[in-house]
Amino acid sequence: MSTGPGADSAPAPHTDPVTDPTGDAAAGRTRGGTFSSLKIRNYRLFATGAVISNTGTWMSRIAQDWLVLSLTGSSTAVGITTALQFLPMLLFGLYGGVIADRYPKRRLLVLTQAALGLCGLALAALTLSGLVQVWHVYLIAFLLGMVTVVDNPTRQAFVVEMVGPKDLRNAVSLNSANFQSARLVGPAVAGVLITAVGSGWAFLLNGLSFAAPLVGLLMMRPAELHKVERAPRGKGQLREGLRYVAGRPDLIWPIVLVGFIGTFGFNFPIWLSAFADGVFDAGPGTYGLLNSLIAVGSVTGALLAARRTTTRQRVLVGAALMFGLLEVAAALSPTFWMFAALMVPIGIFSLTFNVTANSSVQLATDPAMRGRVMSLFMMVFVGGTPIGGPLVGWLTDTYGARVGFAAGGLVSAAAAVAVGLILVRVGGLRMKVNLRPGRPHLTLVPRTPGNGENAQEEPVPAAV
Repeated sequence: MSTGPGADSAPAPHTDPVTDPTGDAAAGRTRGGTFSSLKIRNYRLFATGAVISNTGTWMSRIAQDWLVLSLTGSSTAVGITTALQFLPMLLFGLYGGVIADRYPKRRLLVLTQAALGLCGLALAALTLSGLVQVWHVYLIAFLLGMVTVVDNPTRQAFVVEMVGPKDLRNAVSLNSANFQSARLVGPAVAGVLITAVGSGWAFLLNGLSFAAPLVGLLMMRPAELHKVERAPRGKGQLREGLRYVAGRPDLIWPIVLVGFIGTFGFNFPIWLSAFADGVFDAGPGTYGLLNSLIAVGSVTGALLAARRTTTRQRVLVGAALMFGLLEVAAALSPTFWMFAALMVPIGIFSLTFNVTANSSVQLATDPAMRGRVMSLFMMVFVGGTPIGGPLVGWLTDTYGARVGFAAGGLVSAAAAVAVGLILVRVGGLRMKVNLRPGRPHLTLVPRTPGNGENAQEEPVPAAV
């Protein structure tokens, strides 16, 4: 049932989840359990189409990375391909958010999904004809990135129009579970296809898979969408979005942390292909297996996140720290099976971090600003790849896969510690250690004058 413009309300602009004592303002409440969003017809159509196209996307990603490695023999080239795909987000991402706030999101998604499918079919034609060269892959990766500039913030902001604010956190978590479930199947199928018949067929199936989300979008009932006031045409909308985020510590510092981890911690195409090919002397099947193991952990992390009813900054920071430390541990693993086993917890903490960051930022943002804020979120998350991808690729080629992977983990862990300390300070909090049995050993309490040994201090359960 359609609701009025005011129904899609986020927390008030000055509500700060860093210091909010209940956590409700930061997250809202989830109704009906882990899969509550799937009770909504429009979201079911969206999720069904997404799982099909996501499977094709993962097949294409694995095939693309292996094709570039086969054509060039260089991890740096794999990094350049990844960088070109995300460079448009770095350059133009904020403009994509302005477009997402200004135009009907369902119509925009029909156009962007069709364009993504055409890019996949073009790469399939080049590869199957035997004409493909590395510059073709570079060009199509860049074109995919240009479409993603609009597609990504539009998809992120469209979720709340399908499910409403109360189910937003659940829907964000299920979207991540959807994407990572496809990661279980896509890399495995891609590994078989590449070995048996070549990369071209994986690209072809990816291009065709975009028919599913197009059908789902066209079958939606517009009257059942939660209406959101669209931003009118006007000058200064980009600057307005940046000023809005800059004045909100509960938005800017999670986005900064997302930027560091997206730039330096999420370079799995470079590291896993280098480990499979150079360290373990294996083929595309092993590369696909490692991606699938990360997906097992990611699905687990996303489903666990779907059950939580609050979004806490300390979960965000803790997940980022564990993610970085596990990457370092994996880089130092002496055997293949130890390395492979660590992919599962890496996946769990990466998705816990991603879902917590995404939902906390969306729920703390005014509806009319959501497209611009999420475009900034996605810009720093994936837009840093043009910087991190070639740098990490060069580090991996020069000093080895282990050094490259460990460096990414160390940067992620250091960023988590730094942002965590800043959030504690911004929230006017301090850490209190209590060694008495039956009491929390570590809590965050307000930093107030006169808080001494005997002061009555209440812990802040939803703080950092």
